[in-house]
Amino acid sequence: MIYTQNAVNILTTITYKGIGRAWIVKNLKGKESVETIVSLLNTKSKQVEEVTIDDFEFNKNQILKKLSTLEDSCDGLIAMGDKNFPKYRGTVKESEQPIFLFYKGDIDLLHIENNNITVIGLLNPDEEIEQRERKIVQEIIKHDITIVSGLAFGCDSIAHQEAIKGGKTIAILPSPLNNILPAKNKALAYEILEEGGLLISEYYEDFKSRNELSSRYKERDRLQALFCDTIILIASYAQDSASRWNIHNQKLDSGARLAMGDAKKYNITCAVMYNDNIDNNNPMFDLNRQLIKENSSTMILTNKNLEKIIGDIKNKQSFIDGKLPGFD
Repeated sequence: MIYTQNAVNILTTITYKGIGRAWIVKNLKGKESVETIVSLLNTKSKQVEEVTIDDFEFNKNQILKKLSTLEDSCDGLIAMGDKNFPKYRGTVKESEQPIFLFYKGDIDLLHIENNNITVIGLLNPDEEIEQRERKIVQEIIKHDITIVSGLAFGCDSIAHQEAIKGGKTIAILPSPLNNILPAKNKALAYEILEEGGLLISEYYEDFKSRNELSSRYKERDRLQALFCDTIILIASYAQDSASRWNIHNQKLDSGARLAMGDAKKYNITCAVMYNDNIDNNNPMFDLNRQLIKENSSTMILTNKNLEKIIGDIKNKQSFIDGKLPGFD
């Protein structure tokens, strides 16, 4: 497993009380010495007790022991300040910026110069939705564009499955790489790696409660928006779909709603699969209709618009301060 002392130092720093991503981004640039980090913890954080170098080194060694358990399942840990740490897309506040990632596979697929499209949607698409999604992914990968998704059942799995037939795909996980979730998609995760793809996670320990797992899914959803040039919603229920359509026999997934909300917030181009002639009365397209109604910049995915998305991504200009020029 590959990692730098910088990466382990950042991983150690964030274990201290009150230290989060925003503090890391504000106070560290990467590659600071342990002495410098300890001084910053004592002067620019709210630690109750003084942090010593010995304390920090002890905590660091505890983390190194935990990292040793990932040797067979993780190629490396990369952090802010490391060479080739992937730059996110969009405009993002400090508390939501990624500061480290665990990875297995080709980490260069996250590079800002790589062309990435995120494809997401609901857990239980019908057969027609699945067929339409497969055609979209088939068209995207023809142009050497990497598919990003979350390894969930349904639309995520379809996106990954179709991508590996002729292209590359990135799966973003809410769990450590030695405990792939959902467990039933482990074989798909391994296939992604065999075909030159990538698995990433922000976690090296298992979740301790259902609430923590729920929070991790939300964090995963933001990364689906941050590491793509465009995000495509295949289909999803809206927040009020259950009451509107009297659907009470199943849990309606919310991951796509969160990811699309994040993408809008980050100024990432958003597109939705939707045909008013055939999708108008299907509750599985409630979120698609809502996004079209609420935001005029949401692109409806026609053949022509997909060509434009692909063309604009392939011809994208230099990124300035982490911002991706918007599509007309």
